[in-house]
Amino acid sequence: MLFRLNNVWKSYGGTEILKGVSFQVNPNEKVGFVGRNGAGKTTVFRLITGQESPDEGDIIKMNGLKLGLLDQHVDFGLSETVHTAALSAFKEIHDMEVEMRALEKQMETDHSDPVLERYADLQTAFEHADGFSYAAKAESVLLGMGFPLEMWSHDVTKLSGGQKNRLGMVRLLLSSADVMLLDEPTNHLDVDAVEWLEEFLKTYEKTYVVISHDRYFLDRTTTRVIEMERGQAITYKGNYSKYLEERELRREQQIREYENQQSLINKTEEFIRRNLEGQKTKQAKSRRTLLARMERIEAVSSERSGGNFGLRQVERTGNNVLTAEDLTIGYDTKILAKKLNFSLHRGDALGIIGGNGTGKTTLLKTLLGQLRELAGKLHWGTKTNIGYYSQNLEGLEPRNEVIQELRRVAPTADNGTLRGFLAKFLFVGEDVFKPVSALSGGEKGRLALAKLIYSQKNVLILDEPTNHLDIPSRESLENALDEYDGTIIVVSHDRFFLDKIANKMLSFETDGRILDFDGNYTEFHDWKLSADAAGVSSPHVSKGNSEPQSPKSEPKSLNDSNLSKNQRKELEKRSKAIEAEIASLEDNASHLSLAMAKPDIAADFAKLNKISETHRETEQKVQDLYSEWEQISDQLT
Repeated sequence: MLFRLNNVWKSYGGTEILKGVSFQVNPNEKVGFVGRNGAGKTTVFRLITGQESPDEGDIIKMNGLKLGLLDQHVDFGLSETVHTAALSAFKEIHDMEVEMRALEKQMETDHSDPVLERYADLQTAFEHADGFSYAAKAESVLLGMGFPLEMWSHDVTKLSGGQKNRLGMVRLLLSSADVMLLDEPTNHLDVDAVEWLEEFLKTYEKTYVVISHDRYFLDRTTTRVIEMERGQAITYKGNYSKYLEERELRREQQIREYENQQSLINKTEEFIRRNLEGQKTKQAKSRRTLLARMERIEAVSSERSGGNFGLRQVERTGNNVLTAEDLTIGYDTKILAKKLNFSLHRGDALGIIGGNGTGKTTLLKTLLGQLRELAGKLHWGTKTNIGYYSQNLEGLEPRNEVIQELRRVAPTADNGTLRGFLAKFLFVGEDVFKPVSALSGGEKGRLALAKLIYSQKNVLILDEPTNHLDIPSRESLENALDEYDGTIIVVSHDRFFLDKIANKMLSFETDGRILDFDGNYTEFHDWKLSADAAGVSSPHVSKGNSEPQSPKSEPKSLNDSNLSKNQRKELEKRSKAIEAEIASLEDNASHLSLAMAKPDIAADFAKLNKISETHRETEQKVQDLYSEWEQISDQLT
């Protein structure tokens, strides 16, 4: 046992956050800590580290337990560089090395036993602590976390907030903590850094507990999940996907047990009512005592809504929504990408990934007309009506109330209509009169999405739409976008989200290439691993600051179809309709065959001829439908 929470309670301002939380973390465990925003996850971390104390209950830790916390806000010394900040994780080793160098100089003239013995002791301790490799280890982690060599000499005070958080992660990963407590470690990382971190944690030999809304990350790095729900901690074995399966099974079992117990209670209460004053009074009293002593099973609470992001019906665009031909983007002083070629059809969803500063947001601004294209052509199709979601939520007016902000896109709507719509985004009661400036990040994100969805745009350009949303809200947004009839262009580092939404990927690589792939994130990631190993380029490759490279060979796409998501849905719908129609016609043909065999029909030439003609027409329809069905099947495979 490393640490244990035993019946811990915690309240703030009269609001109970933790209500008897109990769980234990053991050596070498990889724990994911999940729950809605405000469920108490960060509070648990603060209690474990001693930053706060529980109102009731105990927190028991192993003697000498060394905890490492990645907080959401990291501070450094005033005179540190990026490199020295990373090396500060090895202060004890560094101090030993400094003393060893001093002793080596002293031993040039002093060969006394105390000096030699001290040097020998230090050398043994230095080797035991991997002193000869600590600098290389620090530099490897710096590179993995997105700090290139030219940044190592930068003053930490000049770093952005996101860079400071990444450097804090570097320092924590290099520490010798018995338990790492990671609070949203992927928040300020691009996809490459997140993937590097996943690989690092897979081989990490000690224990960590990670709070994260990144479901893909949780799937790849955890072997146990603790869910915070209604002030309680519930433990599940396995990664995030296993947790989802097990949670559903537990809910179904609890529902059955609750319903069975309620049935027993109702029957027992009915028996008591009928027999309490009759001949079976003694039995009735006995059953009443039994009910009083019965441990009641709690009803399964309904899942708390993550919001209802159902998108309203939009006007259809033309089939060809967007075409980019030899597009060059960037600024007059810096070109970020050259020779971009891609196209989107109605219903497509393009996922865009890449490192910071590679050109993702610049591409969005170019598509929106906020930046001019430096070269090439950009053509929007007919009837396109574009809506934009900014990750900085810059379209919100802080001085407005929530309902006033929605009215900016619905000036003629009455208050009742607007309040009803806002309720779908969890703004109920007096919440609609809160000033935008008082909203949390998640609330601002939901309000920005409410505005976008109410405006009924048929092309959505989304810049990190899940950044401020907890997992239930992300799932609701995914479900809505999956049913959306329009076209989507989305920049996101949420790979689970991209797997659910995208049918095309555009990846801005760190080496300047831009890869265009038909498929979702996992399909792209798997292809890229195999292609990189084989030295294969993509069939659609552009270079950011140089001429495009010709592909070495053409990869096998996991989705060779050029169908848009909307076209695929229509074909699948038609395929099912054909199958039903074929079954009905074949049934009719069978009945017609039986009719022609009847003696009274066979003897009546006119009737027989008419039924025979109908049978022949029916058979021909069946053959035609089979031909159509086969063509659709070929398109779908």
